[in-house]
Amino acid sequence: MAKKDKKKSEEEKPRETTVEFLASLASVLVTGLFIITFIIQAFEIPSGSMEDTLLIGDHVFVNRVQFSPATKWAGPLLPYRQVRRNDIVVFLSPMTPGLYVVKRVIGVPGDRIHLRDGVVYRNGEKLDESSYVIHKDATRFDNYRQNFPAVTTSPANQLATYWQDSMAQYIQGEDLVVPPNSYFGMGDNRDESYDSRYWGFIPRENLVGRPMFIYWSFITPAGQYEQRDVSDRIANLFHVIIHFFDETRWRRTLKVVR
Repeated sequence: MAKKDKKKSEEEKPRETTVEFLASLASVLVTGLFIITFIIQAFEIPSGSMEDTLLIGDHVFVNRVQFSPATKWAGPLLPYRQVRRNDIVVFLSPMTPGLYVVKRVIGVPGDRIHLRDGVVYRNGEKLDESSYVIHKDATRFDNYRQNFPAVTTSPANQLATYWQDSMAQYIQGEDLVVPPNSYFGMGDNRDESYDSRYWGFIPRENLVGRPMFIYWSFITPAGQYEQRDVSDRIANLFHVIIHFFDETRWRRTLKVVR
């Protein structure tokens, strides 16, 4: 009798209709699209300027909410905060439209920055950056790079034209003063970083977010992000498929970005 009742109960259980299934699927897709669009963004590290903190081929999830302008209705619910010194940020390049860049914030509005012999001084204090800064080419001396902004600019410094024309207005004494709604960013790989010394400040409105953690890291040659040909992209895709297991940097998976 019990078996009969169980069978009857299963038969009477309403089945999900096609419309209900599609509605459920749509809600999942909309939720996922909302998260990807407004909360989290996947980003691939394109260059070696942030080595060894971030390597070419590291794929990170970026928190898009944290540095967004706070809203009244969501303010208490979301973890908004101001950009802080030493934050690593992803932003749209002020020099190259459409290019996403990642750097470490060295100066926030009002900070006074200068370098002497490659050492950063902020508001008159020498910074201890030994936990993240590397010098991969210590023999390569660049007077402008290492003694910024004391050295007079020239075309040989490869500065952005607008920065070469406007930088002088931000210099007070031996320091560069960070203006409101702007940030001074540098790469951790100081000998190979094309950063605020060359193209100026990071505008507040260009910020995308803060990298949270590496979800996948794959050995990738420098300059691959510049390849635009369809044939190159297909070749790269096949390379990833073939070498997924042996060229994935497994130890970097889920590594928190600091």
